[in-house]
Parts: sequence; C-alpha cells; structure tokens
Amino acid sequence: MENFIHLFNSGGFVMYPLLILSLITLAIAVERFYFYRNNRKGSKTFFHGVYHAAAAKDWDVVRQLCTEFPSALSRVIANGMAHDTSEASMKSAFEDRMSMESISFHRYLDYLSAIVTIAPLLGLLGTVTGMIQTFSVLDNGGGAAAITGGVGEALIATAMGLCVAIIALAVHAYFTQRIESIVTDMEQCFSLVEGAKDALSSDEGATR
Repeated sequence: MENFIHLFNSGGFVMYPLLILSLITLAIAVERFYFYRNNRKGSKTFFHGVYHAAAAKDWDVVRQLCTEFPSALSRVIANGMAHDTSEASMKSAFEDRMSMESISFHRYLDYLSAIVTIAPLLGLLGTVTGMIQTFSVLDNGGGAAAITGGVGEALIATAMGLCVAIIALAVHAYFTQRIESIVTDMEQCFSLVEGAKDALSSDEGATR
C-alpha cells in the first residue's frame, strides 16, 4: 500500500484527475451494465412468446407480453401495435420509439470516448512536467542516478493514463456490442410482428 501511494505521488498532479477519470469510468460501467441487463431481462421469453402469438395472429397476447416484460424491446413493439392502422403508421411508430430508446442506450458512452482521448494526454502532460523537473536537477548539480530515477517516476503518469484509456476503451467496446445486440432483437421482433400483420391484412383482403 505504501509503495502504491509512493508511485501515485511520484506521478505528479495529473494523477488526481486520472484517478477521477478512472472512477467515472467505473461508475459508468456499473450503471450501464445494470441498465442493459434490465433491458435484456426476459428478452428470450418475450421474443418466443411474440413469435408464437404473432404466428397465431393473437394480438391480445402480444400486448399482454409487452406489459408483462417491461423493457426497451417491449416498449418498441407496444408502440408499433398502438399504431397498427396501416403498415406505414406502424413502421413510423416503431422507428420513432426506437430513436427514443436509442438515446438512452448511448447515454454516457460519449464520456467514455472522451476519457479514451483525454487520459493518455493527461499522462503525457504529467510525464513532460516530471521530465522538466528532473532535468532541472542538473542545474543544481544532481548526478546521473538522480536523473534516471526521476525519469522513471515521470513515466508513471503516462502508464497510468494509458491504463485508464485502455479500460475505458474496453468498456465502450463492450457496451457498443450490447447496444447492437439489443437493436438487432428489436428489428427482428418488429419484422416478425409487421410480417404477421401484413399476412393478416392480405388474408382479409382476399376474403373480401
């Protein structure tokens, strides 16, 4: 623990903003993890239920499933079902709701992108300022050993900045993949409902 505190202090003043950025990354990771998990909870059961209900043209069951499994996916389907007077209005309602849900999906991810860029720059700044202080030792008659040790300590800031950036990049990539998975589920589920609705409309038109 004492060694860690020593290394932290050796990195200079930039270690404090880097620590704050790492805590922000951790907070976003935890919040987004639970957010996406809640929006995927019961998604397989919901999808299979909608699949069988749509195949049977039982739209009351589809609406009931949207109520029983509250999530982004069910909200999108419910909004489309509420505007099923025509294919165009249904598709428009689906796209509008999907755009609204997309905003909540991407919340805070821009912060992670910014951290990926800012953290290495802060680390580099800490190293540069540390190097300046280290080479000033020469003016005071310091030896080579003092300079070498000072350079090693100055590089701690760069290492810390790269670590924070790598973690933020990994978190961002993971959640981007989760978003793509959720969006794919939405599109597949809506295509299923829309296809069943179109088939029902065609059957009704043929009987007339």
